[in-house]
Amino acid sequence: MSEILFPVLSEKNLEAGGTVATWFAPGRHRSGQDERIAELAVDKVDMEITAPEARTLTHLVEEGAIVKQQTVIATIG
Repeated sequence: MSEILFPVLSEKNLEAGGTVATWFAPGRHRSGQDERIAELAVDKVDMEITAPEARTLTHLVEEGAIVKQQTVIATIG
């Protein structure tokens, strides 16, 4: 099982983070490798997260949740 982390945004500000804006794949969904699974909103930028492998995705945080960088937001396995 692999963890999907909110990415590191700032080495200087370890409290930095953002919002899980949208889940494109529903929880307990079998995602394909490199499939777009979530959009993250950070200050003025939105970024997409893709599945690192073809497995079942499980959400650990709700859409709209504010999280710090390096927080596990989902698992895939």
